[in-house]
Amino acid sequence: MTSLAADRGGPFGRNGVPARNWMRAAPPGIAPRCRPVESSPIGSVAAMVAQPPSRWRDQRAWWSVALIAMLLIAAAACFGNALYIFAKAQLAQVLLHAAWSRTQASGAPVKPWPWADTFPVARLVAPSLDQDVLVLSGASGRTLAFGPGHLDGSAQPGDPGNSVIVAHRDTHFRFLRHLAPGDALTVEIRDGTQRKFRVRTTYVADSRSLNIVRDTAVPTLTLVTCYPFDAINPGGPLRYVVVAEKI
Repeated sequence: MTSLAADRGGPFGRNGVPARNWMRAAPPGIAPRCRPVESSPIGSVAAMVAQPPSRWRDQRAWWSVALIAMLLIAAAACFGNALYIFAKAQLAQVLLHAAWSRTQASGAPVKPWPWADTFPVARLVAPSLDQDVLVLSGASGRTLAFGPGHLDGSAQPGDPGNSVIVAHRDTHFRFLRHLAPGDALTVEIRDGTQRKFRVRTTYVADSRSLNIVRDTAVPTLTLVTCYPFDAINPGGPLRYVVVAEKI
């Protein structure tokens, strides 16, 4: 009777202790004996982290794609902006050279484009570095986007006194880092006269304490740009200064 009861899934063993594993109405001998498994919150969380559900994996994949896309867009924007600034500076110089030729032919200032609020006042050449740039009237930020600017109040390039010219370190005045004492510079003025200068010194100064002499015994050319030349963030206080004297 006991075996029949066990075969039918009833109580078996001593003292009628219920079976731990049983299969109702199962043929004798095929009911598997499986140990009960206790669930663990730590284990389930660890398993979830180790292998997230497919929905989590899909969301993570989409976020990864979105992040990569945003980084690529940001990089393209930065590169595109730098390329735009460089291209604008180069194109402006082409138009300025054309305006300079017309200025010399007519003897009167000629704007490089109809809506321009400035005009070229001199041509600056660094023969050893194959650099040839037109200097514009005024040194505002808008002017410096197109070329070096002559600082109002300083002497005209080549005239007695100190002529101060400023430009951006990453466009028109990036060649200043390669100038050294003894290098030659040429300034051409409106009537076609060329005046020769020689670099006397170069130095770095804080713009908050930079003191440029207005009146000099020898006609002087002072070129100023930002420093360091390879700075990632623009607008720092340091300036790179090149001082050249007429020879």
